[in-house]
Amino acid sequence: MKTESILRVSIRQVKAARSLLAWSQDDLAEAANVSLPTIKRLEAVDGPVGGRDETAEKIRSALQSAGVEFINENGGGPGVRLKKPLKKRSGSG
Repeated sequence: MKTESILRVSIRQVKAARSLLAWSQDDLAEAANVSLPTIKRLEAVDGPVGGRDETAEKIRSALQSAGVEFINENGGGPGVRLKKPLKKRSGSG
């Protein structure tokens, strides 16, 4: 059994992440390979992402793969932001 800590995200973070990406619930369901009714059910309740750990991991992973960075509680509260692009723009011209 793994002893490493899995980052738990909240429904508010998931909704904020979807907003940053301009994703609908359907977009998230497709990216996470989770059913749309599951996304709707999970987002209907505030708090940590409920359901099975496997489902929460799929949702978190899909959002991170799309460029979202989850910020842990650090005195200012948990949050989300977009990662900086990895590639730098080439010179103008």
